[in-house]
Amino acid sequence: MWRKAVLVALLALAVGYLYHTNPELPEHMLQFVTQSLPWSLISTQYEPSTHSLEEAISRAWDSLITAPTRQWGRIAVGVNACIDVVVSGVGLLQALAVDPGSGSDHDVLHSKEDLKETFIHYMERGAAAERFFSDKEVFQRIARAASEYPGAQLYVGGNAALIGQKLASYPELVVLLCGPVGPKLHELLDEQIIVPPESLQETDEYHLILEYKAGEQWGSTQAPQANRFIFSHDVSNGEMSTLETFVASLEEFQPGLVVLSGLHMMEGMGRELWEDRLKEAVVAISDVRNEVPIHLELASMTDKDYMSSIMKEQVMPIVNSIGLNEQELLFLSQAGGGPHSDLAAWDSIPDVGRVTDILLWVLEQHGRADPESEADLTRIHFHTLAYHILATVDGHWANQQAAVAAGARVASSQACGLQAVDVSKVVLKAPLSFYSSFSEPRQSLVLDPSSPVTVWRRGNVSFHLSPVLVCKQPLRTVGLGDAISAEGLLYSEIALQPLSEQ
Repeated sequence: MWRKAVLVALLALAVGYLYHTNPELPEHMLQFVTQSLPWSLISTQYEPSTHSLEEAISRAWDSLITAPTRQWGRIAVGVNACIDVVVSGVGLLQALAVDPGSGSDHDVLHSKEDLKETFIHYMERGAAAERFFSDKEVFQRIARAASEYPGAQLYVGGNAALIGQKLASYPELVVLLCGPVGPKLHELLDEQIIVPPESLQETDEYHLILEYKAGEQWGSTQAPQANRFIFSHDVSNGEMSTLETFVASLEEFQPGLVVLSGLHMMEGMGRELWEDRLKEAVVAISDVRNEVPIHLELASMTDKDYMSSIMKEQVMPIVNSIGLNEQELLFLSQAGGGPHSDLAAWDSIPDVGRVTDILLWVLEQHGRADPESEADLTRIHFHTLAYHILATVDGHWANQQAAVAAGARVASSQACGLQAVDVSKVVLKAPLSFYSSFSEPRQSLVLDPSSPVTVWRRGNVSFHLSPVLVCKQPLRTVGLGDAISAEGLLYSEIALQPLSEQ
């Protein structure tokens, strides 16, 4: 035992020396040290010879994830819905007689060449993205080829429909879904989902999901991890045509929670449309009763002016909660001139300190971290492949440990196509040590597998981090973020009024 103590002391001295000589280095050194050494050198409560890190985390989740005191009874979800055609990205592009080449990002796709270049751009980064395809006829030809491709599968698609489908898996919940629901989608939806008659339409909207596996290669491009690229020519969802129907249905349905998604679809319709439609959307959303919390699910966007309008002037201040991933968080900071906006992209696993800096900035600048602010935003659920963070303004939300752990657990099981976590099929990729900020003053934090939700505070904002047990061979990545947000919301509890005022 004394030898372990001496070793830890020497390591601490070494890291301390490095901190004074090079303040940028210790974080990487500390992560290397903690990930390279047996956990017993850091935590005497954990016995690595008996159980793996993954087993310890999975067991701890089961005890941490408890239902909130007040549970949602009725949840309304809108407004984007479609059919997802899931197909091998490389296989489809080869079937379209497109040759591999170099990647290049395009905000809007106008041709098969644009599709190929943008797909390669994100495939070589292992990153998710979504784009609008402007040419209807070309898109329809690609869609036909995709639906006829061997192994192509049709699923419920669209953030709202996917969130609604996940919520409907809990039979005690009553779920309303409003969006452009065609006959095939209606057939695929869970029977207990209520769809207003005004939302039904004669034809379905189709989105093409080009998936790739970790290590998959096309030409000189190799995917570092499994992910997917989404594109569509979807006017109904692009114009959020059912938003007013959705809001009008809430008075009769009387939900305890409203989940809104689909704003990203308007971006591809052009500035003239989204400027006017966004104002109309704000008016419609403002009609929701003040006592009903609203969660906004974000998705991939490329227009900084559009994101800035959502963030500063329009939607974000009037919702209570948002859900987003690492690309969306960084783009949000870039659009608003926030922390670390000079980063072009994340380098592998997003740095926890940088992520925390941006989350705090959003809640301070566009949320209610300042008690004098008139904004309603008090909760952000951030998810990335290796870990999740739930950031909440103190006094507004409860049961956060259970909520962030539930989101992480469903990411681990659903990616593997299972109902429960199988520790033989997952791997821990989250850092075992990290900092609460990228700059000083910052707190050094360590992940404890036996109690895997790490908690810290900055000002009056609390952060809850849970690692994700990453599926080694994911079966399907589409809709994972929606399932994460849905599960996190199910275990979240909003205070009827700020706890400090009770």
